[in-house]
Amino acid sequence: MEIDMIDETSRLTDEQWEEIKDLLIFTAGKEGIQVGAELSVTFVENEKIQEINREYRDKDRPTDVISFAMEEMGEGEIEINYGGDAPRILGDIIISIQKAEEQAEEYGHSVKRELGFLALHGLLHLLGYDHENEVDEKVMFDKQKEILDAYGLTRS
Repeated sequence: MEIDMIDETSRLTDEQWEEIKDLLIFTAGKEGIQVGAELSVTFVENEKIQEINREYRDKDRPTDVISFAMEEMGEGEIEINYGGDAPRILGDIIISIQKAEEQAEEYGHSVKRELGFLALHGLLHLLGYDHENEVDEKVMFDKQKEILDAYGLTRS
């Protein structure tokens, strides 16, 4: 899987960068995502994610992660058909570094774990998982726990 990672904050360490990339590639393998699929992950400050949240979700507050799935079918949108050797484009994940730091402290675990969790959460959204109701939430959260445990990224 090709991952285009952009750190607009210049705050990610090399270790955090590699950990997130490795976790996303691990998840792609677990979820059967074909070789050559593409996604982007952008790390921003609270101000930027609040702007995105306001513009696209009508929620005027910072959030931790937002995903924009390329394959999600909304009303009036056309279906993407991949022809030949064209790569599958999953979409974009945007993560607030500040929110990740705040939540890591609040939940009592490392920033590395929180960033990994948020990246995984975003990728699962791109793959069609959601938590709009109790049944879907259980499925998605069980999948997150399964992948994080298998990868070895615990709450420590």
